[in-house]
Amino acid sequence: MDKEKALVVFEGKNVRRTWFNDEWWFVAVDIVVVLTDSKDPSGYLKDMRRRDEGFAKGWRQIATPLPIETAGGVQHLNCVSTRGAFRLIQSIPSPKAEPFKQWLAQVGYERVQEIQDPELAQKRMKEIYRAKGYSDEWIEKRVRGITIRDELTDEWKKRDVKTEKGFAILTAEISKATFDMTPSEYKTFKGLKKENLRDHMDDIELILTMLGEVTTTRFTRERDSKEFQKLKKDAKDGGDVAGSTRKDIEQKLGKSVISSDNFLDKPEEEKRLEYKKKEKLL
Repeated sequence: MDKEKALVVFEGKNVRRTWFNDEWWFVAVDIVVVLTDSKDPSGYLKDMRRRDEGFAKGWRQIATPLPIETAGGVQHLNCVSTRGAFRLIQSIPSPKAEPFKQWLAQVGYERVQEIQDPELAQKRMKEIYRAKGYSDEWIEKRVRGITIRDELTDEWKKRDVKTEKGFAILTAEISKATFDMTPSEYKTFKGLKKENLRDHMDDIELILTMLGEVTTTRFTRERDSKEFQKLKKDAKDGGDVAGSTRKDIEQKLGKSVISSDNFLDKPEEEKRLEYKKKEKLL
């Protein structure tokens, strides 16, 4: 699940959610925090179940432990569907209940809309990146890169790559051949920690990443690769194509196109404008 979509905000407070059984499920303690400002939302829920026997019985029916990304890694937290969230809200006296219900109805339905009309997902994605300070030129490449990445991972899934480790190994093969660095090494090089590496690539880095992945997809299809070792070879060969292109560009430029720059301190659009101003002065 895309981290941007797994986190939504109500009146400045984060509410985590995950896609399960074809609908959004929301972290219960996050809802409690939104409605009560409680410093101990888990304790608040326990008190509710202790005081209200009816709620305690209903809680077992509406709450499901699901894997959620936390600061300490993935943990199983009690989550509720949109319907379950409404049941929870009814049991918490709060002046925020009505506006939160309206907000919940909207964000709970977004994913259904996106499945019916994928263009909505792309539109929302672009809006998020614009709000973060990315230029339209960069956004178009990033969105295209996501499409190419999805096409590649779908191809791997068809060929029985099922685990996150498997995807990571194949992705590392492409990255190593393209940039002489694995994604984790590249993140360290750019001074990143939990941030998405591709969100801190410039235009040419994104284009080379796309080239490596789209070429890998083509090799896999043309060769009809099925065994994991053959998929690794496709990944390396695809990365080699992008890596050769990178080296050719670098030879003609006289410098590396692999950048340690990131967009942590300055938004991408601001850096792009600064670069354009420098070009005009030269």
